[in-house]
Amino acid sequence: MPYIDQSSRKAIEPELKALIRKLKSIPQDKIDGHINYCISTMMKELYKPSYYNYNRMMGVVACVGQELYRRLAAPYEDKKIKENGDVF
Repeated sequence: MPYIDQSSRKAIEPELKALIRKLKSIPQDKIDGHINYCISTMMKELYKPSYYNYNRMMGVVACVGQELYRRLAAPYEDKKIKENGDVF
């Protein structure tokens, strides 16, 4: 889960914000590949090759997707249901 303590966040925030600034300069229709490259490169560098670690990496990626859905997409969809009506 992405809820790391504040001191851990402060340790990586400057570099993370610098990376985000650079990524924001990329056209929206090309950004997905850049984000994928960043994430894939981080995973490759941070985990040693092993079946166990590949499973861990896949779990991290899956949890990131679930967290993004839970925190960003679901509230957006709830808002749109209120605005446009439910489909069910």
